[in-house]
Amino acid sequence: MNEPTGTLDLFRLDGKVAILTGASSGLGHRFARVLAEAGADVALAARRADRLTDLTDQYENMLAVPCDLTETGAPDGLVAATIERFGQVDIVVNNAGISRVLPAVEDDVDEFRREIEINLVAPYELARKAGKWMLDNERPGSIVNIGSVLGAVAGGRLKVPGYSAAKGGLHNLTRELASQWARKNVRCNAIAPGWFETEMNSGMFGTDGGMKYITDGALMGRPGYEGELDGALLYLVSDASSYVTGQVLFVDGGWTAV
Repeated sequence: MNEPTGTLDLFRLDGKVAILTGASSGLGHRFARVLAEAGADVALAARRADRLTDLTDQYENMLAVPCDLTETGAPDGLVAATIERFGQVDIVVNNAGISRVLPAVEDDVDEFRREIEINLVAPYELARKAGKWMLDNERPGSIVNIGSVLGAVAGGRLKVPGYSAAKGGLHNLTRELASQWARKNVRCNAIAPGWFETEMNSGMFGTDGGMKYITDGALMGRPGYEGELDGALLYLVSDASSYVTGQVLFVDGGWTAV
């Protein structure tokens, strides 16, 4: 880690290269801007190429890599494309995911497997591929998995068996990868957001019942606002958290406190 010239410099990402998945909408769209404006070069991955172009048209330090990370070879291709353009990989933010709401007795096991594949297996494979490059090249790195409060507690009235299983697995996978790579200076942490409005959960925010569920569950009595994950993200991907690994940082308005 370079000596900072000031405290805020710890959070700068100048000279670093990040891979961000799920960049086409929601939290990922915001994360892309945060990483780029902190100085990082950013490779954006998502299935909707047009949404990525909207970002790359605005920022010179971005690369669009349209892909489905559940397809064989896609994580390898994403890492390779990033290195070809920017020469290195320092940061991975595993943000892509899906969520289905239904009772377990009505679930289809193939759809359950698909949810696990997207929310857990794909992040693992990308972390493995990027992590191997960091280890082989003896470069420090930071991998941040985007988990959820529903990886720590059940959904209650919100029935999400596949999502909660995947996010709970992602939290503990974060700890496992941290334990394997810490001595090589490759850190792995997770952010577990509470309720932030995105394209994926807009239905919850559009009903009185959904909003009551959100506001009743959070001690602060409200959902998260746009930008309230920025600090957590910059902290975990930057030198500000150089002695932090294997942690799940909850940004949830107190959802998991009681």
